[in-house]
Amino acid sequence: MNLEQERIDILTQAAEGREREVMQYQINIDNFSRAVAEIEANHSHEPHMVEYAERMRDLHHSSLIEQAKERILLKVIRDQLEEAACTSS
Repeated sequence: MNLEQERIDILTQAAEGREREVMQYQINIDNFSRAVAEIEANHSHEPHMVEYAERMRDLHHSSLIEQAKERILLKVIRDQLEEAACTSS
């Protein structure tokens, strides 16, 4: 068993998972933005929708923060993969 190759495989899988997380956060960010715009354009006269839009804004904000965290982790994983590639060359 080559432990270094196993480490690279695990890091590669971790990077792929982080990439998916970043994408999922982006999908949510886009959806929250569009939902707020829809509510502002067509439902601003409905108090429960205005309240819902505020929750969407909060979720949008927290998703931006979480996505930034995922991007940091993705970067450090990619850095480790690059280091491993340089070491093995």
